[in-house]
Amino acid sequence: MPTVILEDESLRDGLQFEQKILTLEEKWSLYRLLAAAGVKRLQVGSFVHPKVVPQMADTAEFIQHVRDETPGVLITALVLNDKGLERALNCGLGHLSMSSSASNSHSLKNVKRPATESFAALLDLIRQAVASGLEVRAGIQCAFGCAYEGAVAEDRVIEMAVRLAETGANELNLADTTGMANPLQVRRLVAKTRAAIPQFPISIHLHDTRGLGLANMLAAYEEGVNIFDVSAGGLGGCPFVKGASGNVAAEDAVNLFEQIGVATGIDLKALCKVVDRYEEILGRRLPGRMNQVIKSQGISCE
Repeated sequence: MPTVILEDESLRDGLQFEQKILTLEEKWSLYRLLAAAGVKRLQVGSFVHPKVVPQMADTAEFIQHVRDETPGVLITALVLNDKGLERALNCGLGHLSMSSSASNSHSLKNVKRPATESFAALLDLIRQAVASGLEVRAGIQCAFGCAYEGAVAEDRVIEMAVRLAETGANELNLADTTGMANPLQVRRLVAKTRAAIPQFPISIHLHDTRGLGLANMLAAYEEGVNIFDVSAGGLGGCPFVKGASGNVAAEDAVNLFEQIGVATGIDLKALCKVVDRYEEILGRRLPGRMNQVIKSQGISCE
C-alpha cells in the first residue's frame, strides 16, 4: 500500500498567533494526544523572539521535556536567524525547518528584510545548521503566489529550490503561504521542481483559504509528493497575510488519503480527540470537517 507522511504543525503554525497563551501542560497534553494518534512528524514550536510571538516563548523547555519520551516521532521546530539556531542547538533538537519568501513584499512584512537579502541569510543559516550536525528542511514561502504581489515567477521558485538543494538540507518545502494555489498550478510547479532537483525530497505546505487545500494536496500527491504539512482542526495561518487563515486540517487529510487507499499511519478517531482538546482549550469550533462529520454520525472519538 502506498504511504504518505503528514507533519502536524498545530503546536507551532496553529498556535503562534492565538491570543490565548497555552500553558506548557496544555501543550504537552496536545503533543501526547497527537503522538498517540500515530502522527510521526510534529513541528512543535519556533525559536523566535518571545516579544514578537509570546506563544512560542517556551519552545526550548517544551522540547527538552518531550524529546525522548516518544521514540519514532520526529520533533522539529522553526528557526529564522542565528540566535534561533543557537537556542535550537542548546536544547538538543536534531531537526529544523528554515525558510524564506519568494515574494519581496511578503518578506518585508514577515521578517522586515528584502527577499534577496533574506534568502542569502537563509542559505548561510542552513549551512551553519548542517555543519552543526542538524537535519534541515529548507522552505520557500509564497511559492504559489502572494496576496500583495500576485503571481510569483515560477523560474524564481525553481532558482531558489536549486540553490537550497546545494546547502546540505535534506528536504525542500514549497509553501502556499497565502492560500492562492490551484491544482493545475501545483502540478506544474511540483513537476518543474522535481525535474530541476530530481533526487531531492519535496514536501508541500498548503492553506485552505480558498477551499482548495485538499484538491491541491491530491494534485501534489499525484505528481509524486508524499510529505504534507497539516494542522489538527485546520488551526492556524499566516498573520502577515490578510485572509490567509486555515491550514489543511489533519483529520481531513487523513480521510482523503484513506479514501484513495493511501496509508498515513494515523488513527482518525484518535486524531479527533486532539481537535476536541484544542476546541476545549480555545473555546471555539475549528474549521476542520471530519471531526464534525464523525460526531454527526454518532461515532464516538473515545
